[in-house]
Amino acid sequence: MKSPHVLVIGAGPVGVVAALLASQQGFRVTLLEEAAAVDTNPRAATTHPSTLEMIDRLGILDEFIAAGLVARHFEFWDRVERRRIARLDHALLANDTRFPFVVQTEQHKLARIGLAHLARRPDVTVQFNTRVDTLEQDADSVSVHTSGEAGAQRFSADYLIGADGGRSTIRKALGIEFEGYTWPERFIVLTTTFDFEQAMGCATRTYFADPDEWTNLFKVSGDDGRGRWRAVFPTRVNESDEEALGDEAVQARLARVFPTALSPLLSGNPAYPVVHRNIYNVHQRVAAQFRGGRAFLAGDSAHVNNPIGGLGLNCGIHDAVELVDTLHQVGLQGADPALLDRYERRRRPQNIEYVQQQTIANKKRLEERDPVARQARFDELRAIEADPIRQRQFLLRSSLLESARKVHTIA
Repeated sequence: MKSPHVLVIGAGPVGVVAALLASQQGFRVTLLEEAAAVDTNPRAATTHPSTLEMIDRLGILDEFIAAGLVARHFEFWDRVERRRIARLDHALLANDTRFPFVVQTEQHKLARIGLAHLARRPDVTVQFNTRVDTLEQDADSVSVHTSGEAGAQRFSADYLIGADGGRSTIRKALGIEFEGYTWPERFIVLTTTFDFEQAMGCATRTYFADPDEWTNLFKVSGDDGRGRWRAVFPTRVNESDEEALGDEAVQARLARVFPTALSPLLSGNPAYPVVHRNIYNVHQRVAAQFRGGRAFLAGDSAHVNNPIGGLGLNCGIHDAVELVDTLHQVGLQGADPALLDRYERRRRPQNIEYVQQQTIANKKRLEERDPVARQARFDELRAIEADPIRQRQFLLRSSLLESARKVHTIA
């Protein structure tokens, strides 16, 4: 008798994690991706302790850590005064997790590592250049019709995991609303080889509060392993792409984080060598349902949020692990199919409470304009740093360890 078959749509990190875990648990797996290759554009890179525990389950943690940077601390700064407000230490979680630190590994590296392991596993098919056009299902199976390099095809399985991003074809095919809103400003991501840690002594993961232009700053290793810094800024509401991404604006934004003696516009020798720049819309949205029959949503297809705090991808990986574990209980261990509804009961409220609420609060903390409220936020951060008990509680929540533990209390 053949083992149950799981069809995964989307070969980003969430889809790859779901596919690899499903294969390891005994499912036959087909992974389909519309693009020709893994997307290497700079996106998520912060992996929290709760997620490191899950990556460890997959047997790929050593490779994952080797491809990135370990960050024990993170900091909050007042960008206006250019001074540190608080420094928080993940080592306070040493009794809560085997991984009391964050790893800065770019998400495309996780996808590539997982795909390499999938290529060595039996009963796994991975196919790129394959676009899902339609979805249909009945009481016993779910199917998609696709087009692409291999021509028109039909794939059927026992279960389908839609991990195909914020514009999810699967979510739309299921007729599920994507509830929430879009921020009026967009976010700019600039990647530079300028070493902010050496220049100003900040941590490799630092959040700068500024009522006019907050900044997220964090270091990644880059594909060459030499290290580079990503800086995230808000645009002005009416700022055009050309203005925001032009050399003059890019250099000026980076100079406002830490000005150098060099002119940022020195022809042919910019003060901040920029290797990548991007601008994108930012949303706070959650799918009205995470399940439609035998099809399920995970990752960005189920929820999107602003990136302050690095929670979106982590939550998506948590989705993947919870969903595959649930499918395993039903599909391979004979649990009542009604248990499949538990996935939504567990994951949707967790995203709202721990990701949506927290990322919105993180943004408000950094952009606070009222001087009294701004000072009160700084005082709170200093008090959290000074009190190990409060700091541990803050870290349990910000690292999603609290969420990962709480989810198992939901029947």
